[in-house]
Amino acid sequence: MNNQERAKLMGQEKIPKVLMKLALPAIIGMMVSAIYNLVDTLFVSMLGTIAISAVSVVYPMFMLLSAIGLMFGIGGASFVSRLLGKDNKEKAEEVATTTVLTSAGTSILVTIFLIVFLQPVLKMFGATPDIMPSALSYGRVLVFGSAFTILNMTFNNLLRAEGSAKYSMIGLSLGAVLNIILDPIFIFVFDFGVSGAAIATVISQAISTVVLISFFLRKKTVIHLSLKKFKPSTETYSELFKIGIPTFIRQFLMSFSMGLLNTAASPYGAEAIASLGIVTKVFSLVAMVIFGYAQGFQPVAGYNYGAGYTDRLKEAIRFSLIVTSIFCTVSTLVYFTFTPQIISIFSSDPKVVEISIRAMRAMVLFFPLFGFQTVYGTLFQALGKGKEAATLSLSRQGIFFIPAILILPQVFQLDGVLFAQPFADLCTILLTAVLAIRVHKEINQISPVEVAA
Repeated sequence: MNNQERAKLMGQEKIPKVLMKLALPAIIGMMVSAIYNLVDTLFVSMLGTIAISAVSVVYPMFMLLSAIGLMFGIGGASFVSRLLGKDNKEKAEEVATTTVLTSAGTSILVTIFLIVFLQPVLKMFGATPDIMPSALSYGRVLVFGSAFTILNMTFNNLLRAEGSAKYSMIGLSLGAVLNIILDPIFIFVFDFGVSGAAIATVISQAISTVVLISFFLRKKTVIHLSLKKFKPSTETYSELFKIGIPTFIRQFLMSFSMGLLNTAASPYGAEAIASLGIVTKVFSLVAMVIFGYAQGFQPVAGYNYGAGYTDRLKEAIRFSLIVTSIFCTVSTLVYFTFTPQIISIFSSDPKVVEISIRAMRAMVLFFPLFGFQTVYGTLFQALGKGKEAATLSLSRQGIFFIPAILILPQVFQLDGVLFAQPFADLCTILLTAVLAIRVHKEINQISPVEVAA
């Protein structure tokens, strides 16, 4: 797809069609990744409750690595999509190149940091003395694949920003499918145990990175990367981090909150930590659909806002709210009704099953409005509104969740742990509604530009 074709797709094609064209590959890619996590959990669960707990403790660290990649990926993607909307391809290529190389440099520093401080990091994320040995075995291997995790997130979002969602889906899906194949080989055939799951992940992510880079090197993309286009500047980093840092904060808080959740659950045993790990992975299956849709929505919103096509922007928002709300409501009904059957796939430990059922039903309590939260959070990123994006980023997993997870368990014990996230979700929904009203007032005041035929 050249720049002219992309402009026609973003600026003239019917909104439902362009949204689904960009969102479906992203959804498929994210779904495959979520399914990998579920299958990975299923294989690890065969090693026992301690193994599941160890993976649950390391998972926030993995999320933290993803947060760094998303900071560069979404921050760069937001700026790139707005530049392409203004038909400034040369500047967009400079921003994309600078984003990728800065991301690569950061990944090296992060890897060194985690090699030195892995044990304190895992302790912060809830590793108890009985879980720590397995968590270290799993975490050490993942640390050496940090660069692949970060770069994959960066490349994926830059590809989606230019409308090349299909390439993003191919790279992400290939890595996830390969991971599913390698998991049982390294865990059981080679008898590496829990560290075998990590080895499978690193190999798969490395191959995914190579595939994603190849699309740029073979010039299959609208944006072409080149060392000559590496032009770090105050403007580039300002725009990149204006959106990237709120994204990082949101993902970091998600990682940090998982650590707090594990720590709050630790007095109730490894079974409680394992239960929360299972529920998080199962819940991610439907959450990733919404996140995938949002990745398709972002470049559409950013392009049409940059081009001044406010009528198309409003239609994209309206359509997205309808689609995501229907999906979230149906998912809630399915998860709430079939919770015992779903959980029994991952564990036969009676205590793990009992806690997981309660945790899952609590988790989906306000999920029907999860699409509403995500669409507007993504909209603020797409429009370059860093303040609003930062506010929402800090809310769900920070401002509302942290006090909830610190206070509720003191009053309601384990139920306080399980209902901390639903409480934070409710508060975030109310805040999102206030910010949504404000942004619509602003959009309505902009004189719409007529779409060229």
